[in-house]
Amino acid sequence: LIEVAGWRLLTDPTFDPPGRRYGFGFGSASTKLAGPSRPSAALGHVDAVLLSHDHHADNLDDAGRALLADVPTVVTTTSGARRLAAPNVRGLRPWQTTTLSAPGLPSLEITATPCRHGPPASRPIVGDVIGFAIRVVGSDRTAVWVSGDSVLYRGLREVADKLTVDVAVLHLGGVQFGITGGIRYSMTASEAITLIGLLNPRVAVPVHFDGWSHFREGEDRIRTRFLSAPHDIQSKVVWVPLDGSVALAD
Repeated sequence: LIEVAGWRLLTDPTFDPPGRRYGFGFGSASTKLAGPSRPSAALGHVDAVLLSHDHHADNLDDAGRALLADVPTVVTTTSGARRLAAPNVRGLRPWQTTTLSAPGLPSLEITATPCRHGPPASRPIVGDVIGFAIRVVGSDRTAVWVSGDSVLYRGLREVADKLTVDVAVLHLGGVQFGITGGIRYSMTASEAITLIGLLNPRVAVPVHFDGWSHFREGEDRIRTRFLSAPHDIQSKVVWVPLDGSVALAD
């Protein structure tokens, strides 16, 4: 849950209880090991959901899907918008932008950023994914960038070239499935270190690395890897405690 300029934005909502095994396509599957830190009913008002992709349950499960109907705006991929087929859903391709407006709040510009949720040429298998650059209209920098599920590749390096980012929210976990062996589907801590160096945000927040059986790098391993990073990169990393909040205002 991201609060910026008075807006309350929820990313990739998953609120099912733990224990269920979900298929991810082509024989891959993952078990949900931990439930949400709080139920969706306890979140309060949500202005918009930023949904990196709708077709994997660790980004949108059944309870998260039910939440979408109660949110004024959902921003996701163009293919996801077609599948969700609801009037409150907006679909974006990478580098397309939409604007969120509401009475009493500054307008927010939401720009979709590139993702590749696996190795080269994996898109036909894993589907479309996007990240999100959130900018208060009138500002010269991106307030928050959410990477989305992606390995480090040319598209993320393009983000580092194009955007000046204050807070970077990085999806990690080094996802792997037994059926595809050593192939990875999200960033490792080592890749995150490289990306933070390229992006040079003021703050980097690791997320999306635990609670499911397909994550291969949890918090302990990520923290250990970060200890090997240069101090100027280590000093940017902020951990958000489970069911806690952190103020990241400049």
